[in-house]
Amino acid sequence: MSHVIQTAMPRGYAERNEHYWRRNLAVCVFGSFTTLVSLSMLLPFLPLYVRQLGVESQAAVIEWSGVAFSATFLGTAVTAPLWGRLADRYGRKPMLVRAALGMAVVMSLIGVAQSVQQLVALRLLAGLLGGYASASTVMIGTQAPRERAGWALGILSTGALAGNLAGPLIGGLLPGLIGIRGTFFAGAAMIAVAALFTIVLVKEDFHRGDANQRAMNAVSARAHRTNYGVVAALLATAMMVLLANMSIEPVITVYIGGLGVSADRVARIAGVVMASAALGSMLTAARLGALADRIGSWNVIVGCLVLTGIAMIPQAFVHQWWQLAALRVLMGMTLAGLLPSIAKLARGAVDENGSGQMLGYLQSAQFSGQVIGPVIGGQIGVWFGLHAVFFVTGSLLIACAGLAHWARTR
Repeated sequence: MSHVIQTAMPRGYAERNEHYWRRNLAVCVFGSFTTLVSLSMLLPFLPLYVRQLGVESQAAVIEWSGVAFSATFLGTAVTAPLWGRLADRYGRKPMLVRAALGMAVVMSLIGVAQSVQQLVALRLLAGLLGGYASASTVMIGTQAPRERAGWALGILSTGALAGNLAGPLIGGLLPGLIGIRGTFFAGAAMIAVAALFTIVLVKEDFHRGDANQRAMNAVSARAHRTNYGVVAALLATAMMVLLANMSIEPVITVYIGGLGVSADRVARIAGVVMASAALGSMLTAARLGALADRIGSWNVIVGCLVLTGIAMIPQAFVHQWWQLAALRVLMGMTLAGLLPSIAKLARGAVDENGSGQMLGYLQSAQFSGQVIGPVIGGQIGVWFGLHAVFFVTGSLLIACAGLAHWARTR
């Protein structure tokens, strides 16, 4: 009788897509790289574009630049759970195509913006409609076999980190060649290529009736209850990863200026230091993801949180900018093991028919940290001094390691 019930159960989503996930991973890595290059390449010239749109005072330029930059992350944080839920209902591939096409259109519109208000609104719209990297995490996180999920998500994370690293470098070169507005059109073209690859190459075997079938077979031994305490710990940890990485961003230029770097070199050196963490993460993301597959995701999460917290502290005592850059590389290397391991655990924390929505919440938590981190870091720097930013962030990471250890015991 048990044999009859077992063979009558439908094949799971990951099982049906076991022949597609490697090719889909390659396309998603390329798409995540190109979309994040396009979103981050405006960093070097964003204040120039804001000034070009009619903002005159230096203080207003800085303020509007910060608002425009953060708007995309805010939009993604708001809509990621919705897109994850729709991915569970209609499939993962449609969400990838929607994100790529939406971002290509919005990026083109940014290139013809006529006011700074339009720029902010379009950056917000890019976050609301876009999120290719988030959709990629949902697809690969649910398609890859559980024993390879950590490695696959680590590879995907490497592509996204490479995009964030290369974006500002490309953004520093293109405006001089094709102009600021032309740079946005070039970014839109890159995303359009990613959309074409996604439409043609990504394969998915998705059945809309899966959720109903699984509900009818809920009596099977595979059914399990969601541990909301563990889910909350995962979301909090995901937010802390980006919060820790972004907390120093608002004050890093001032901090480097205090290390004896001349005024004409501060901006360039600050860019190198900002990119250092992404470089470190690229070096270890796939390896730490594979390590999570071998020794367990919770072990990697706890270890990486402690090591990252420790790596934050010496950054408050550096005397040369290259020392700060080296420590940021080290911090990036330990941070890299967190997101793939968290995503792998989040996938297993809920039933398969809710995995997309769960990974959407995870993406929302990450982007919330990306928005909150600079705000907290700026306020701590103003009230308690620049060195306190490193102490507070390091302490929060170690406290989060305690939370993760508690969740592991659950």
